[in-house]
Amino acid sequence: MPTSRQVAFERIAAELGYDFGGAIKIGGNYAPFVIHRNEVYVSGQIPRVADTVMVTGRVGAMVSLPQAQLAARICAMRALALLRQAAGDLARIERILRITVFVQCSDDFTQHSEVADAASEVLHAVLGDAGMHTRTSVGVLQLPKNAAVEMDLVAAIA
Repeated sequence: MPTSRQVAFERIAAELGYDFGGAIKIGGNYAPFVIHRNEVYVSGQIPRVADTVMVTGRVGAMVSLPQAQLAARICAMRALALLRQAAGDLARIERILRITVFVQCSDDFTQHSEVADAASEVLHAVLGDAGMHTRTSVGVLQLPKNAAVEMDLVAAIA
């Protein structure tokens, strides 16, 4: 029987219109996550579904705030999918400790935190209070594959 966290995860995936149930593709010679004691470190996730980066370009120029927020939601869902893989079940996630959201943006874009809010909302919607976390959001010149957003996180597991 699926847990309430799994149900929430599947509901958000359906709302987004994407499937996060398959393998999460990584793009290099690194681990998608590392477990050390009771912490899981999830590598940076871009808004890729299967082989397609869904939101590319510079936020504030070619990419709107709502598009960037969609990208952040996809990144958060990918990170949760990796956490589920690492922990075996989302029920084992005790807390999201920290996330970092990178926004590829124009010089005059200042709504980094509004982009990051979308990722934070996904984590809270799936994990409840365990999804509350510390956060940093920053603007950058470029991201891998021209992704508009990238996100990494650290979580505590039981």
